[in-house]
Formats: sequence, C-alpha cells, structure tokens
Amino acid sequence: MAPSDNDFRIRSTSRRSFLSLSAAASAALALRIVTEPMLARARVHNAPKDAIRIDANENPLGPCAAAREAAAAIVPQGGRYSDWLTDDLVKTLADMEGLKVEQVRVYAGSSEPLHHTVAAFTSAQRSYVTADPGYEAGIFTAQAIGAKVVKVPLTKSYAHDVKAMLAAAPDAGVFYVCSPNNPTGTLTSHSDIEYLVENKPKGSVVLVDEAYIHFSDAVSVMDLVRAGKDVVLLRTFSKIYGMAGLRCGAVFARPDLMEKIENYGGWNFMPITALVAASASLKDTQLVPERKRINATIRSQVFAWLDRNGYSYVPSESNCFMLDTKGPAKAAIDAMAKQKVIIGRIWPVWPTYTRITVGTASEMEQFQTAWQKVMTGAVTASVGAIPSWGELPRRRNRDGAVVRA
Repeated sequence: MAPSDNDFRIRSTSRRSFLSLSAAASAALALRIVTEPMLARARVHNAPKDAIRIDANENPLGPCAAAREAAAAIVPQGGRYSDWLTDDLVKTLADMEGLKVEQVRVYAGSSEPLHHTVAAFTSAQRSYVTADPGYEAGIFTAQAIGAKVVKVPLTKSYAHDVKAMLAAAPDAGVFYVCSPNNPTGTLTSHSDIEYLVENKPKGSVVLVDEAYIHFSDAVSVMDLVRAGKDVVLLRTFSKIYGMAGLRCGAVFARPDLMEKIENYGGWNFMPITALVAASASLKDTQLVPERKRINATIRSQVFAWLDRNGYSYVPSESNCFMLDTKGPAKAAIDAMAKQKVIIGRIWPVWPTYTRITVGTASEMEQFQTAWQKVMTGAVTASVGAIPSWGELPRRRNRDGAVVRA
C-alpha cells in the first residue's frame, strides 16, 4: 500500500520526537531492557534441544497461517525499512480501538514501551509501585534510574491490592498493574483499576499491562485511554498471537503521555515481517477465540489432574499458573530439568512456588509425568545448579515466616 499524506504526518510527528531526545533520554537508551526470555533463561543454560520448555509464557502454536504467509511474502523486501507498514498497523489498531493515531504506537514487543514509561515517569523522587509477586521487568529500570521500588502483596484472591498500593506510595510516579497478572494468571477488576486511576497522586500514571488479556474474560481498560485518563496501556502479539520471536507490541495512551514515552525511545524501525504478520493476525477473526478455547481446555485438564493428585496451585485465567512445590522451588525446578522439562522461575516472596506455562496437550502430559516423579522422590535435583535471579539464602513465605531457600 502506498503511503498517504496522513501516513507522512504520523511519521513526521514521531521523527520530531526522536530528534528532540534529551540527555536524560539518551541515558535511558543505555539501560538494559529486561524481558521475559531474559528472566526465564537466566538460570537455564544449554538445555537439550528436545527439552519441553514451559518456562517463558510462550505460545507453542506460533503465528497463525495467515501471519506466516504474510511474513514469508514480505521477506524479499527485507532490504528496505518500509516504515509505512508501521503506519498501516498503527491506523488499524487505532480504528479497532476507537482511538486517534496519535494515541497508538507500535514497538518490537511491549518490553520497550514498558521500560520507557517507567523511565519517563519515575525518578529518585517518584516511586515505582508493583504487585508482589508480579512481572519484574519494570523493577530493573526503576532501580537503574534510582527510583524507589515499592512491592505490595496481592490480595487473598490474588488481585492487585490497589488501596494498599496507593497507601504505600503517596510519591508514586508509576503504578504498574498486569492483568491477568504475570506470574499468577489472576485478574484485577476494571473497577479496582479505575479506583487506582481516580485516586492516584497528581502527575503519576497507571501502567496497565494487558499482555495476557486475550486468554481471559477480563474487561480491558482501553475505555480509560479513550476517556483521556492518566493510563498507559500495553498490548503484545507475543502471547495469544504466538509472535514472541517476531517481536511486535503496542502502547496506547493520551498524546501528551505518548510524547513523554517517545522521548525515551524515539522512532522505531520495526521488523517488516512482524508488521505484516501482526496485521494479518488481526484480520483472522477466529484466531483469538479459538486459541483462548484451546488454552483454557488444556489448562483445565492440567488443573483437574493436579486436583486429583493433591497438588496445590493458584487458579489462573491465563496461559501460566503458580504451582506449589511443597518445599524450596529451586530443587523441584532442577529435578524437572533433569527430565528435560524446563519450568520456572522463582519469585522471592513465594519461595515454594514456581511458574508453569501452559503448553500443548502433549507437553503438559510430559510435564505431569515428570512432576509426579519429582514429587514422589523418583528424581532429585542435581548439585551445583545455577541460582535464579535475585535468589537469597533466606526469604519470607506467603504467611510472613522466614524460611531458608
């Protein structure tokens, strides 16, 4: 498709943002952007190629047929940036969500806008507030720029405790809410997020990560973006769309918020394969409901097996869940790895739980066989395993008691 006048206007706006990068923005570009695969693979080295990997919340189905065909067809044009494809995808997403193009930007995944948002709105004077356990990536950016990190335990129903988050950080710059939550796969209601938005400190933003929303029946907070609230919303094609390796994501926000975010990232030249694959995926109206059904079916089968065998877990509405290892989780993870089933990782606040990604039916059958062996003592951990990120000799369990890992 030939670029239109409107396309050129979109690109010109973005390039002006790129050219206006401040010294602070340039420094932010040097930050190490932590991603899900970095966290998942931090303790797994040289795993066998035939291992079952259910540790990084990937979608084993991969891109849909239309996305694969579109990506293959565009490869001959790989010698050019073809940045008008970015504008095409921006316009498509804006039209789908009832937004203006100025409220939408696409990135190579959702990790970059997550980190740029944290860099733009937190500082030594403005804290970063997150759930515990929760997705850790933004914590690394906050720490790198000297912002205080405030971790707030989940509620008894495993939702973000928005009132406690507000009380814990009256100086907050960013409140991060991942719903469904990573790692628990549990939801925080729209009404709770709206309460957080309406009662947060002036000048702060609520960063809502909806990477996993398509797996659930959760109500999106896209309406808050349409209403012009202080909300930055993240989406990704890595999860239900199966494009983790192709890298495509999007951020939705009010134009003035978007400008601050872009000051830390500038203009993004996207992989053209990702752009056309994402556009093709959006046109497949059956993709999301069908994959949601497949994931829910396999997940429920795994939960039924865990129930029958007396294993505890956190009920999830996503493609991952937290499983009770009945002891230090590291030993169970290492023992599973000996059977070529890679699971993990550990969140320090819950040292006897590990996260499991929902794989294919066959993969989950192999997981069940391996798990039964580990729990019955038929397989034990190897010596000298690599420790997980942030692991400490002592931790507190969910009841607050100090335990040794």
